[in-house]
Amino acid sequence: MTEKVIKTDAEWRAMLDDEEYDVTRHAATEAPFSGRYWDHHEHGIYTCVCCNTPLFASDTKFDSGCGWPSYFTALNPDNVKEKIDRGYGMIRTEVICNVCDAHLGHVFNDGPPPTGLRYCINSASLRFDATPDLNES
Repeated sequence: MTEKVIKTDAEWRAMLDDEEYDVTRHAATEAPFSGRYWDHHEHGIYTCVCCNTPLFASDTKFDSGCGWPSYFTALNPDNVKEKIDRGYGMIRTEVICNVCDAHLGHVFNDGPPPTGLRYCINSASLRFDATPDLNES
């Protein structure tokens, strides 16, 4: 397991913009269809905006129609953790970076095969690292 990343609130505020801070440190949700990655189609890896931990691969991203980036599996299940979220009169499963405890979004059981999962993730919790297309000559 990777060592935990722990920072003070002031350190998080200094390194993140306002929306990134609100989403990752206070479990806010960005408006649907507003984030930089909801309609993003490049090949690469989506990492945690707070600690750069690899979270999702572009080949697991799909258009769920919900307005947030959606993935059917995590890149490495050890890098994300889940916890019950009882906020707003609902019971949902929150998805959190297992390295820095950043709020990422939620996971639902209405996704496509092969997992049937939909990781509904805030763009503000992610960074994107492009990878070369290995099929190009």
